[in-house]
Amino acid sequence: MRILALVFSLMAMPVWASSFDRPIPQAQSATAEFWFAVGSLGLIAALYLVHRLVSRK
Repeated sequence: MRILALVFSLMAMPVWASSFDRPIPQAQSATAEFWFAVGSLGLIAALYLVHRLVSRK
């Protein structure tokens, strides 16, 4: 049992871990910016409709 614990502790040493490579952000395409704008306008319109629905008395 002790040998098994020793083997597992040696396998988990940081020496075996690979270094972290920070991801490089990619530039947004024009298509992504267009759909983001459409989504933003849709969200604003939905919020305005909810405002009108809630403010009615």
